Parts: sequence; structure tokens; C-alpha cells
Amino acid sequence: MSHLGYSFATQSTSKYVLLGNLSNPTSVSSGCSEFLGNSVVCVDYPRPEIDNTVNFLEAAYLSSTFRNSPRPKKPLEVVIAGAGLAGLSTAKYLADAGHKPILLEARDVLGGKIAAWKDKDGDWYETGLHIFFGAYPNVQNLFGELGINDRLQWKEHSMIFAMPSKPGEFSRFDFEEVLPAPLNGIWAILRNNEMLTWPEKIKFAIGLLPAMVGGQSYVEAQDGLSVQEWMRKQGVPDRVTDEVFIAMSKALNFINPDELSMQCILIALNRFLQEKHGSKMAFLDGNPPERLCMPIVEHIESLGGEVRLNSRLQKIKLAQDGTVDSFLLTNGKEVRGDAYVSAAPVDILKLLLPDEWKEISYFKKLDKLVGVPVINVHIWFDRKLKNTYDHLLFSRSNILSVYADMSLTCKEYYDPNKSMLELVFAPAEEWISRSDTDIIEATMKELAKLFPDEIAADGSKAKILKYHVVKTPRSVYKTVPNCEPCRPLQRSPIEGFYLSGDFTKQKYLASMEGAVLSGKFCAQAIVQDYELIVARAQRELAGAGNV
Repeated sequence: MSHLGYSFATQSTSKYVLLGNLSNPTSVSSGCSEFLGNSVVCVDYPRPEIDNTVNFLEAAYLSSTFRNSPRPKKPLEVVIAGAGLAGLSTAKYLADAGHKPILLEARDVLGGKIAAWKDKDGDWYETGLHIFFGAYPNVQNLFGELGINDRLQWKEHSMIFAMPSKPGEFSRFDFEEVLPAPLNGIWAILRNNEMLTWPEKIKFAIGLLPAMVGGQSYVEAQDGLSVQEWMRKQGVPDRVTDEVFIAMSKALNFINPDELSMQCILIALNRFLQEKHGSKMAFLDGNPPERLCMPIVEHIESLGGEVRLNSRLQKIKLAQDGTVDSFLLTNGKEVRGDAYVSAAPVDILKLLLPDEWKEISYFKKLDKLVGVPVINVHIWFDRKLKNTYDHLLFSRSNILSVYADMSLTCKEYYDPNKSMLELVFAPAEEWISRSDTDIIEATMKELAKLFPDEIAADGSKAKILKYHVVKTPRSVYKTVPNCEPCRPLQRSPIEGFYLSGDFTKQKYLASMEGAVLSGKFCAQAIVQDYELIVARAQRELAGAGNV
């Protein structure tokens, strides 16, 4: 993962190695192909029927309000700092409403947390392993609005967990197509007898009853408890947490159940279990900057907006009345507009806050929101690994979260002869300052447990051809208990200044869906404030004329 707009993410240089002889680089060539012969190799499932769900229709309606809003007499120029999904979404929907966004990105790559880079062999490496769920209605609408639904590669409706006690084996939760929600999810859980016993399933089900009965208000009230605390309070055996929710916690927020707020788990379960296709997963068919971000940029520019790379925000300059005068960039340029948006990650925002704002309650609450460290690892092997699937896999390792063989799951990264594993290394707090070599060696020890017949920690089996390690010391905010009241609304108390980002207030988690929805809410607030913003600009002009 990486930050929206302004990132602490660090990229490793390319490494070409044979494990066990790290000092002697061995260069190799590798490539990806979408086709083998005349047929597409990556066999995917049809797009699920999600267009008629309540959440999808709600998201579609919100999108339509921008396209159908009255055209402004004078379009607002809105300066947005950060071209991650939140900033791109804000700019996209402002452009749809007839305004002119000026989107500034610090780096030379789009995407923030979904940024990716191409190495000298032409292979891509990413900031994170990104999964698009059926329960992401605003993201799914965005793909449809851009006409790129075909870029999502849908996988079978399953969740697949490694079995630490049975190296090389996996346990599956398969969701039956013929059953409606939540029966398909309940049946998937009941049918799996490898991870939980029947008494554990029953106790877990009883423990979840209050959440099912209490609905959203109950879910929100659990923010004060960690996953581990909630499970014990509900009488759910610790083994349920160990077997299932360690993996889920790390997948959702890169931390363990003793730290993660239970609200986060309950929101995910609610989305995944209440919608028939909510937990169905899709991979993007290629690198995110080109396959997702560029279509958004092209849409913005087609409507008169601007997107500027290599435009890093150095300072929010204030006017005499305490509002924003301009965004000062590190290159010395000042960018002025009618309104301003920070779509930077919360850690960067806190560094940029003017001293005059820091004691305002709205901004002071941000102190509680701190980005969680995460590491994304890519390893290219000299052979095609067999003990894997064309799907996301939950490793259930102490130091790994989820992983995928991207040479199978992604068309652009497809390779018929070699595997490329992309793995999320989490929790990463103790590892973020360690060397790439240490991280790769630790990863290989874990992979030896997952692929006992194919991978050995000493490199005597499958050989590493090259690897990339991408570190993000501050990624999505750490969803520990009692964070929810600290998440800010998109409209700040500073007239003409707004926030966008998955850390801001919206009903989804710190995720791609949360980022896109936050952008829509931010754009909505600006559109609603149009008359106020125009009046403010007129006052400033009048004041300048009287000087």
C-alpha cells in the first residue's frame, strides 16, 4: 500500500539473485503475455449481477447527481493535492458537475496507494496487492462510468486459506451461486470443517447474533473494542480468532486482532454477508496507474480539468482571515483556486497543517489517526509453481498476510513458464527498517511452509530470479479502537477547504471503496457550497479593489 498523493513509500532497486548467493547477481529476462497461442490464458468468471443491489443503485444515484446538476454560471477552479483514488475521484466528479479541478500529484506516478512502477525488464511492481470486491459499489460504478468493466478479472466465489498445520494444503470457503445472501455465506462457513469445529461454529454464530439483530447502530458501538476483546466478551473461543480472524485482520488493516477495532471486522462481514456477491473478488487486468488511473485522468481532462505530476505541496499558505490563499509547491510555484482540497494521506496532512489550524478540534482529532506500516514483496521464480491458485490466498503466516501468483491472476503479468508471487508482508512495524535482503529471507522461510515441495528457504529448490520490495512506513490509518469519532467530515471548518481520503468519514473502511466514496462526498460538499464559494471570491475581489 502507499499514500494517496504524498507518499513515504520507498522503492527498492531491482535485485537479480540466486538465493543462497546474494552477492552474485544473475540477470535474467522475463516478460508477461496475455495470450498463449490464440486463446486467453487467464480464465475468469463472468461479471456478477451486482447492478441491481441497493448499495450499487445508491452509488449510481450519487454519481448521477453530478452529471445532472445545473451547469454553473462560472465553473469553480478547485485545487486538489494528491492523485490517489480519493483525489482522482474528487476531481472526476467535480468535472462531471461542470467545474474545473486542478489535480496536483507530488510524484511522477498516479495512484497513491495503488501506484506501480515498471522495472528495466518491463515488469511491474506495485505498492500493494489490490482486490476489487463485489461489495465495492462506488468503485464498481466508477469502472462502469469509465467504460472499463472488462478490465476486472473476476475469480470464483471462494475464500482460500493456507493450513499451517498441513503445509502445502488449503482450506476453502466456497459460496454457492444458487443460494441468496446471507445463506451462501452461512453455508460456506458451515461446510468448512477443516478450520473450525461444529461447537466453535455454533459459539461464533451465537456471538454474532447481536450484530445481525442490532444492525448498523450495534456495529458502530463496537468501535471501542478490539477484535480479540469482542470475541472473548461474546464467548467465542480464541481458536476462532486464531484460525480465521488473524488472517482477516491483517488483510483488512495489516494488524492483528488484539489491535484492530471490531467495528472494522463487523463492517466487512456486514458487506460480505448481506450481499450475494459482496465477497466475490476481482483482480485488475494490469498495472493500476495505466489500467485504472489513466482512464480517470483522460475523463477529467476531456471535461476541461488538469492533472499535473511532479507537483509536490510544500505549504498551505493562508490569507489574513485564516482561509487558504494558495498551495505553495516545492518548485516555488503558487497555485490558486476558488476552493482547495487535501487528498493527501492523514500523516502528510498533519505535517502540512498551518500552525493556526492545529488546535481547532476538527484537525486536533486527526492526532489519533496514524498510518500503519506495510511492505509489499514481489518475487520472480525460475519455474511455474504448482501449489497455488488463480485467486487471492490467505497465508495465515505470522509475517505474511495475503498473496497471489500474479503470473496466473493478472493478464498483463501472465507468464506460462515462471511464477511471480506478490505478497503483503504484515504486520510490518518491526520489519519496516530492516534490509530488503532480511525481508526476502524471512519471506522465503514462510514460503517454504506454503510450498514445501517446491520452495526451500535455502534456495535449493525454486530459485529467485529477481525481487522488488516496496515499503510504506505510513499506509492506511491504523484502525485501532476509538478511531471512528476522529474521522473528519469532508467539509472542514475552514471556508473553502475540504478533505478527501479513505480516513475521512464514510461508511466503508480504509480501502479503495472508501477512497472513491470520500472523493464523491468531497465533490458533493463543494457543489453544495457553490454559492458560498462564489460569494467569498467576490468579497476577496472587492477587498483587493479597495486596497
